[in-house]
Amino acid sequence: MIRSGERRAQQRRERQKAVHRHRPFALGLAGIGVVIVAAFVFRDGSEDAASIGSARTPLRTTRSTASGAPGAPRPTGNVRIAAVGDVVMGSLPDDLPPDDGASFFAPVDDLLVGDVVLGNLEGTLTTGGSSKCDDDSPNCFAFRAPPSYSHWLKKAGFTAMNVANNHIDDFGAEGRRETFAALRSVNLPFTGRLGQITIQRVNGIRVALVGFAPDRGANDLTDIPTARRLTARAATMADIVIVTMHAGAEGSDRTHVEPGTEYFLGENRGDSYRFSRAVIDAGADLVVGSGPHVMRGMEFYKGRLIAYSLGNFSGYKVLGLGGALSTSGVLQVTLRADGTYVSGRLRPTHIVEPGTPEPGGDGIHLVSEVSEEDFGPHAAHITADGTIQRP
Repeated sequence: MIRSGERRAQQRRERQKAVHRHRPFALGLAGIGVVIVAAFVFRDGSEDAASIGSARTPLRTTRSTASGAPGAPRPTGNVRIAAVGDVVMGSLPDDLPPDDGASFFAPVDDLLVGDVVLGNLEGTLTTGGSSKCDDDSPNCFAFRAPPSYSHWLKKAGFTAMNVANNHIDDFGAEGRRETFAALRSVNLPFTGRLGQITIQRVNGIRVALVGFAPDRGANDLTDIPTARRLTARAATMADIVIVTMHAGAEGSDRTHVEPGTEYFLGENRGDSYRFSRAVIDAGADLVVGSGPHVMRGMEFYKGRLIAYSLGNFSGYKVLGLGGALSTSGVLQVTLRADGTYVSGRLRPTHIVEPGTPEPGGDGIHLVSEVSEEDFGPHAAHITADGTIQRP
């Protein structure tokens, strides 16, 4: 009889061998910052969403240039990217921070610096709609903060929010509309709705943001062929493509990336290992994960960085805390305009009672350890000060 630990090790060895069979491929990645370009517009119910492409869009064969003209010179320079995991600023009516959230991010806003600063909005910004939790189920959670809190996200330094997750629909269509309206009111772009590609510009460099999750209304990460096509379409429109994934089983014991599809409470939460490679093969230049509520490892695939989960960045009175659930960090990456990895660093943070983020914590040690265990020779090497080095 094979013990569970031995089986896990055997699965990882087989998985790592499979990686060796892939031929090397050129690297790509970078960021952007302030201007949103809506390619086409479609209706998702009564919600407008910037989108491009369709399920039948062919895989890209060439990368776009900043000017959009064939043969035009590519932009030069570096782009700084910062990313965090799940962001929850509390939930109406009673679980809200003091001073109406004005100082919520103050301890960590000096870490939220970059041309692209991305977080996962785990919940809604609404006072309307009906909660999805109508049966007092202990396993149902619905989060909503006041729409005015979009201002604090913008003030903290975020330049875009991912809404591809299992909480954007906590208060139905009305909750979604109010959330998107709140983000638009402060010129804070979002990504992750079905078919949506969000494009920003930084110093002449176009960056596409595409969010995926195994949830209704989002780009579906369980449909890998369609995910490849949408990612490839994004690559024809931008110099750099950043993919976010809200994937994986949840819990304090879920720090490892397991081979195959993960499930939580009977729900398919995707195969984050296979998904990440598929979108990189299709043109993604960076993959940033959230969803398990704990940090997971990092690795390089074809020169591109995959951060499988950045954990909980904040969770005011609504998320479980303690140990790995409170351990988090800010991923900071610098890349050239052609996507070449220049440098990276993990800046550790942790959540303190009753759920606000502060610098410090055990994130560097945790991510370094599970990276080596899960990915072996492909693991990102993380030094004691959080520097992320290619293997």
